[in-house]
Amino acid sequence: MFKTTTLAGAISLALASFSSFANEPQAAADTVLAQAAAPASPVSSATSTTAPAKLERVEVEGTRQKLDAARNLLSPETGSTIYRFEKSDIANLPLGDATPINQVLLRAPGVVQDSFAAGGLHVRGDHANLQYRINGVVVPESVSGFSQSLDTRFANQISLLTGALPAQYGYRTAGVIDIHTKGAGMENSGSVGVTFGSRGHAETSFDIGGSKGDFSYFLSGSYLQSDLGIENPTPDNNAIHDSTRQGKGFAYLSYLLGEDSRVSLMLANSNSRFQIPDVPGQSPAFSLGATPIPASTDLNANQSERNNFQVLSFQSSLGKGVDYQISLFRRYSDVHYRPDAIGDLAYTGIASDALRRNTATGLQADFSDKLNEQHTLRAGLFVQRERGGVDNTASVFPADADGNQTSTVPMVITDNASLRGHLYGLYLQDEWQPTKALTINFGARYDQVNTVVKESQLSPRLGLVYDLTDTTRVHAGYARYFTPPPTEKIDTTSVQKFLGTTNALPSDANTSVRSERSNYFDAGISHQLTPNITLGADAYYRQVRHLQDEGQFGSAFIYSAFNFDKGKIYGLELSASYKDDRLTAYANVALSAARGKGIETGQFNFGDEELAYIASHWVHLDHEEKMSASAGAAYRLDGGTTVSADALFGSGLRNGFANTEHLPSHLQMNATVAHSFDLPAIGKFDARLSVVNLFDRTYQLRDGSGIGVGAPQFGQRRTVYVALNKPFSF
Repeated sequence: MFKTTTLAGAISLALASFSSFANEPQAAADTVLAQAAAPASPVSSATSTTAPAKLERVEVEGTRQKLDAARNLLSPETGSTIYRFEKSDIANLPLGDATPINQVLLRAPGVVQDSFAAGGLHVRGDHANLQYRINGVVVPESVSGFSQSLDTRFANQISLLTGALPAQYGYRTAGVIDIHTKGAGMENSGSVGVTFGSRGHAETSFDIGGSKGDFSYFLSGSYLQSDLGIENPTPDNNAIHDSTRQGKGFAYLSYLLGEDSRVSLMLANSNSRFQIPDVPGQSPAFSLGATPIPASTDLNANQSERNNFQVLSFQSSLGKGVDYQISLFRRYSDVHYRPDAIGDLAYTGIASDALRRNTATGLQADFSDKLNEQHTLRAGLFVQRERGGVDNTASVFPADADGNQTSTVPMVITDNASLRGHLYGLYLQDEWQPTKALTINFGARYDQVNTVVKESQLSPRLGLVYDLTDTTRVHAGYARYFTPPPTEKIDTTSVQKFLGTTNALPSDANTSVRSERSNYFDAGISHQLTPNITLGADAYYRQVRHLQDEGQFGSAFIYSAFNFDKGKIYGLELSASYKDDRLTAYANVALSAARGKGIETGQFNFGDEELAYIASHWVHLDHEEKMSASAGAAYRLDGGTTVSADALFGSGLRNGFANTEHLPSHLQMNATVAHSFDLPAIGKFDARLSVVNLFDRTYQLRDGSGIGVGAPQFGQRRTVYVALNKPFSF
């Protein structure tokens, strides 16, 4: 249930440009190429001789900074490709910190746009396979759907790590989205905001944070209603039956326990409801006798999604360079598709009321020991237990062997299932700096999963970074990856129950999705051309067995996982950025190829002809986009005004029989004007005008064809947003 009192997060509407695409290890953050800010140094009490009250505040702040630096050192990045979005970069995006996280990441090279129903985005040729971390703690996955359960508003920095990751990172490895939360350094302040836009967009939000002695906190929340909840299945300006209501909240609480320890608690909750858009002009495919069948524009299918998680962490030091953090976590997630009982049955032959839910609990522990100036040893473990379930009540018609309806009287089939599983992992690695210019990180991790299959793997990792000069850095790495199937997306459909109905599946086959295993090679270079200009290039190649993919098979907008027998993914990324006191700008270009061959699990989701073709041909994955690009700039004028613009380009996702074709290319441009006011009666506030898809270009993300693609989706038409944001302090 939504309540308008669930408000949160500051709304700042601006656009374009992030300033740094740093490809640097944490161990060499002092070089000129380390554009992302290094952890702040602790402030000793000896640095101040003011009154005791002031001294206490400095001591407390210094302890927080020291602990933040120690927590950062628990998560190495050596050999990875890293793209950082600082707070100022996020503020320059089309919707500021109201921008969904997937839209933030689209401004990084190698990230491809897709519809929300298809996963939102793809990193380096993977369908999803993304891991989210908040303050270094893994957030368990949610059941796939349309909503973004994590809100950009609570992020102070968002980093995307790709490539050959250190041994600390496992399970979801196409990209690690590492979020550092707001709250640190907030002096008992906050903001409230409202945003209004085209198609009934109305959003209210607030955030508040501060500290009192050893206790610090940050709270945010938002409530959104809009008539554009999911991508429009038609090219029209407005979708039919596409409203959404979304409420989100986040809290981060921290308490210092002396100079070397703290305990923290993270809480998050999201609750979203979506109408499933209708498509005009469709004709019923099945008969219900004398029962009237609604027009395709009058169907009333809906989907609701709930996500919440809780993380309790303890961070401390054992002295002599030994730091650690231990976290307990829990997450609950569900997606509930409610059909139009008559319409779904008449148009598709099945009306399926499907609830998919998942609960995950576990423990994560990370340790770091700085043995000497050359070696930093890191180790850790991860334990997660999951309990999932599917409640599916489906109405179908009896049918003959060819799928033809034999009766106008529907029958009801109950196809419920439950699934339990666990995931264990251990890692050990050494970050070695034999010279000031060279850093090598080597180690291994061992993982075991037990769900529909029981599998394990020992995975070696090697990464290095070398400073050729004061302005040029190269990095390279190798990683053996083990990617367990996402428990919440394992298809539990009972093939036998639906034989002889209008939902009969093409064949009976293996549903035990296998873990993906791959060899990943990555190498790149970054060069500081001038103090303002940074250039970068990165190449990668991935050789895969049991390649995992996901598809929408059936009328419900819920994705299921399956395996190709093998895959190969490779690409090249180019980036450039510029920053001075007034102007920031960036440009990215990425080339990518993603292929698969042979379907080895989930075969019942495919027709015989398509299965035979994929068995003997390397086929493009449905989310492959040969070329993607992004660019933007923001300029600060005198008088508190900022103007900005950015653009997103894609050569088109795959479609057609076995993904043998692709959709036309698309280009979206956005623009923003922002101004800060200081009026006598009101005080300070920010006002912003933003336009998404400035030239109202019509483009299609999906056309409903291709492997695992269920429905067409078009990109967002021109949308105008006006936002007001009022900061306050207390």
